[in-house]
Amino acid sequence: MKIAVIDIGSNSVRLMMWAGGKTLYKRICTTRLGEGLASSPLLRPEAIARTADAVSVFAAQAASEDADRLYAFATAAVRSARNGAEFCERVKELCGLNVDVVPGEEEAQLGLAGVLGDGDGGMIDVGGASTEYCCRKGGKTVVSVSMNVGAVRLYDLCGDDEEKLRARIASELGALDGLKAEGKTYAVGGTATTLAAVLLGLTHYDPKRVQDFCLSVESADKFARELLAMTAEERRGLRGMDARRADIIGGGALLLSETMKKLSVGFIYVSDCDNLEGYLIRRADR
Repeated sequence: MKIAVIDIGSNSVRLMMWAGGKTLYKRICTTRLGEGLASSPLLRPEAIARTADAVSVFAAQAASEDADRLYAFATAAVRSARNGAEFCERVKELCGLNVDVVPGEEEAQLGLAGVLGDGDGGMIDVGGASTEYCCRKGGKTVVSVSMNVGAVRLYDLCGDDEEKLRARIASELGALDGLKAEGKTYAVGGTATTLAAVLLGLTHYDPKRVQDFCLSVESADKFARELLAMTAEERRGLRGMDARRADIIGGGALLLSETMKKLSVGFIYVSDCDNLEGYLIRRADR
């Protein structure tokens, strides 16, 4: 059986094709659905249009490859916007897909499932409009938190101003007060995978090399500060950098390192497997 899953995020739309018990490939289209949400409760019409178009293109690709099932889910941008239902209706009009809008705590659990299956450990997901932390111990989820801060929101609010970024991040990470990571902790999402790709110096993104890349909290903090000291154009010149993410990567990297500090995580392991795989697992469980 071949299954397609579309993840509608705040920064990008992604397609995963799956068959025979493994991921065949993933594709990404950066559409910035969540741009402007830091200052307005509404998704912008142009962001709705280009994102719905991207979903429609991926749905057509899945159909052309004879996918037996096609699922689509949306995260922070759609669930937090007052006109999120309008976006879902537009997708339905274009390609007939019903979009599953995932609550924040469930999004955190999807990320953990994608990385660890039913194993124990933790997961940090720095997204475009939200950041999740989830931890499982003894086979049971003990923490599942979603915070209203992400790389796109930070860029809209603070640009590359490190002082403003640190203040904003500190205020949002209060949701993690009193928590300490347990077990091996992974980082998923575009910020983490991009940092790994740059530090590895990859000419072309390679999920096998990114998977399990180990990053210390000291290195994460140092690299975040280095990125914030660069212009977006200088970042685009870095080997391994996703040019479409170069403007928001500084704040995203700082958010990841500060989350690691907050949770007392000394080392984090980057995973290319994430909520796409997690959503497929959840559907299979249902």
